[in-house]
Amino acid sequence: MSQSFIYDGRKTWQISFPLGGIGTGCIGLAGNGRLIDWEIFNRPNKGGLNGFSHFAVKAEADGRVLDSRVLNGDLPPPYSGEFSKQPFQSFGFGPPREYMAGFPHFKISRFEGAFPIARVVFKDDVFPGEVEMVAFNPFIPLNDKDSSIPAAFFEIKVRNTTEKKITYTICLSVRNPLPPGTTVNMYGETGEVKFIRLSSKLLKEDDLNYGNLTIATDAVDVSYQEYWYRGAWFDELTVYWRDFSNLGRLRNRRYDECKHNVQDHCSLAAHLQVDSGDEKSVRFIIGWYFPNCYNYWSSEESGKVRAWRNYYATIFKDSTEVAVYGLKNWIRLYKETLEFKEALFSSSLPSFVIDAISANISILKTPTVLRLEDGSLYGFEGCHPSSGCCEGSCMHVWNYAVATAFLFPNLERSMLDLYFKYCQRQDGRLSFRLQLPLGRGLWKFPHAAVDGQFGCVIRAYRFWKISGDSSWLKSTWSYIKKAIEYAWAETNEDMWDLNMDGVIEGRQHHTLDMELFGPNSWLTGFYLAALKAGAEMA
Repeated sequence: MSQSFIYDGRKTWQISFPLGGIGTGCIGLAGNGRLIDWEIFNRPNKGGLNGFSHFAVKAEADGRVLDSRVLNGDLPPPYSGEFSKQPFQSFGFGPPREYMAGFPHFKISRFEGAFPIARVVFKDDVFPGEVEMVAFNPFIPLNDKDSSIPAAFFEIKVRNTTEKKITYTICLSVRNPLPPGTTVNMYGETGEVKFIRLSSKLLKEDDLNYGNLTIATDAVDVSYQEYWYRGAWFDELTVYWRDFSNLGRLRNRRYDECKHNVQDHCSLAAHLQVDSGDEKSVRFIIGWYFPNCYNYWSSEESGKVRAWRNYYATIFKDSTEVAVYGLKNWIRLYKETLEFKEALFSSSLPSFVIDAISANISILKTPTVLRLEDGSLYGFEGCHPSSGCCEGSCMHVWNYAVATAFLFPNLERSMLDLYFKYCQRQDGRLSFRLQLPLGRGLWKFPHAAVDGQFGCVIRAYRFWKISGDSSWLKSTWSYIKKAIEYAWAETNEDMWDLNMDGVIEGRQHHTLDMELFGPNSWLTGFYLAALKAGAEMA
């Protein structure tokens, strides 16, 4: 691995490595190993935390605890607190307590970011051993189903660097994110998989906020705590750390009733006995299931609350099924993901090119994209902190995205199918923003985008050449042909090429959100490429 992709110190401060499937949302892995940006609720959530969710590790030998630490490196600044409008949490109050900055953690952490696999190495002179976290979500070209699993995969490895046998405990703690006062945490086992399912006792399956989350492991030896202690002030965290740091295993705690205004945490721990000089590992999965999505970003639509189901909800019935599938198929999913990663990072391309490619394809694993119920891909132009930015799988933006067509051609085709079915007018003009829910109507903007319009033609040609799917081309050809012919259509008020001389001359809207007038090589180049592609497809 090139040193270009290994980060420590200041270079880790801005890292948020997305762990999630295509169209499922994600959890961010920070450069110091923290779990940040919990964006699993069908919208962006930059900076969003889920309580005190974290990994921790403990070492025991000879009947005593040698050390206990949160599996994080140092917290980056600012240490005076972040600017926000939240009382008691803004500048001057220090880091949010959910960061657990005052807990024992590792002095040295090194982040290896080679998407789609992250690796964090933790070391500390006080801790008896070295710990390594490998985190990923399956990214398998041509397999969009297994690349769309709503889960984060973690393998924690411990290496005993001492002269004695040590029992290590690796513990994953997660808060139930469902509405306060309704949360239910329940331990279960299926085959070799041990899990805790986090749900709500009140929400029905058709509720927009309905969902559940599961933490799971296939470790042989586990202990667990379904509920942290319910106390006043910060007792829950204090008692949890005492429970974890004491000698021995976690003792379960259960409550029969929900508590008003409380979102209960739980902990699932794996225990490993490691001889001197040896290494062992344990696997964890955080799986989620929030199946109901709606158009929250459009003021005229969000009040109607016409929901649709996420694609992953047609594959899995709940988050426990997600986690069990991930653990049972871990070896294959990791192997095929690793094959892609190694093929990319072992290429002769300059490291900065590989960096650009790998960083940009990670966008497919973020809330920038959704997968509709039939699996079709839908994308924003990017993300605001708490909402998608610029709706509609914008044609003149996604026209410039190249990787999807080669890595997941079926997803590229699905975008084109939606454009031609829901965005094309009778005269061939394409409204360049797809409206959700599907069937809502055409976007009310008076101009087509030249690069978006002809880019769709070129994208259709590219998909046909990649896939060889001539039956799809035949079924779509009438739409493609009309998109080309709009250039000289009498109804084209922008008068692109009314004299049919192959040069765009009229008003030209495009991705830079401005208008060009008269001939220019950029947009005429799109037009000529579309004409050439159309001639070959015909």
